[in-house]
Amino acid sequence: MKNKNLNFKNNINPNKIKNGSINKLNKKFEKVFIEVKKEIKNKNETLNVLNNKFKFNFKLKSLDKFKKFNTIAIIGMGGSILGAEAIYNFFQSKIKKKIYFFNDLDENKITNFKKKNILTKVLFIIISKSGNTIETLSNTFALNIIKKNTNNIILISEKNNNLLFLLSKRFNMFYVEHNPFIGGRYSVLSEVGAIPAYLMGINISKLRSKVLECLNLKNKIFLKNSAIKLTQLINSKMNNNLIYLNYAPNLEKFLYWCQQLIAESLGKKGKGLLPMISNCPKDHHSLLQLYLDGPKDKLFYIFSLEQKNKEIINFNKSLKIKNFLNKKKLSTVKHAQKKALIKSLLKNKNMFREFRINSQNEETLGQLFSYFIIETIIVGKMLNINPFNQPAVEGVKSFTNQLLK
Repeated sequence: MKNKNLNFKNNINPNKIKNGSINKLNKKFEKVFIEVKKEIKNKNETLNVLNNKFKFNFKLKSLDKFKKFNTIAIIGMGGSILGAEAIYNFFQSKIKKKIYFFNDLDENKITNFKKKNILTKVLFIIISKSGNTIETLSNTFALNIIKKNTNNIILISEKNNNLLFLLSKRFNMFYVEHNPFIGGRYSVLSEVGAIPAYLMGINISKLRSKVLECLNLKNKIFLKNSAIKLTQLINSKMNNNLIYLNYAPNLEKFLYWCQQLIAESLGKKGKGLLPMISNCPKDHHSLLQLYLDGPKDKLFYIFSLEQKNKEIINFNKSLKIKNFLNKKKLSTVKHAQKKALIKSLLKNKNMFREFRINSQNEETLGQLFSYFIIETIIVGKMLNINPFNQPAVEGVKSFTNQLLK
């Protein structure tokens, strides 16, 4: 897959796969591809979030009164917050506001936040699809911010008999309905990601403008090749670990978003990949030995981002030192390390994919979100698993509720 914003390449060669199964997977992909396109058009399907006619459950003008806040705190868990974190991380250098994320139960973080901020001057965006997420409710009430007619809270949940929706009615707070057909990990391009992004100053129209490019004819060929090879790989159980080798700090939170997407969507019925984020070149000095010379049970995804970086290594003349690093950009050193790693992976016959991001703009990030959503759903369907549910997680939630009651 290649365009001005993105350049994706595959180096996956699953062995021990009979030719007959490839023909079967080719046919299956075409069937699933048609299903996916139909689901994008259907308002009652998760993938409708990628439709260019998708309508938000809010008006942009209704958010203008919240633009005055220079500090924003987003409270949520999993898919309710990971997308917003990914957007902030990708555009952090151009976002002028202070953004806080409450995505865990961290007593020290709550205490320090209360000490450092006047809570009435902070905009709180509280997101939970169910409206009853324990961690989200715990953080919200630990901050003690729920008050009648407050003007610094946005609540996002399904419109049913859940605590967040009931609070919005009882205390007359600004409320936006969470689309019931869109699960958390697929919600980044819906209200869940769009509202925080808009209030960060991101152009959400551009973010959604090219999300279906991966379905175009040329890109479909890459998508098909990728989906078939990933399906083969997961079915063969040759590689159980997926390592994200990240050479771009601005992509770290996007990869955590990917981690949830892959783990919750494909980790079912004894199948799946364990996705782990490995920041490079730092991890060259801790994990690379294992990656290259340990068990060959890993698939590597290599991510890099082209950035205009002027930081240069400078050996002052007064030091009287000659070294090959002198006058080189830091980005040049990192690029050489990535190329060296790829050469080593090829030499060792490790399977990998390379994802080069050429532009740091809204269209690019929107395409990244949509490509991985569509690829993951297609692979799930080809594996005969439901990529939309999370039955094991629901079991843990139920046990937790029983223990706390």
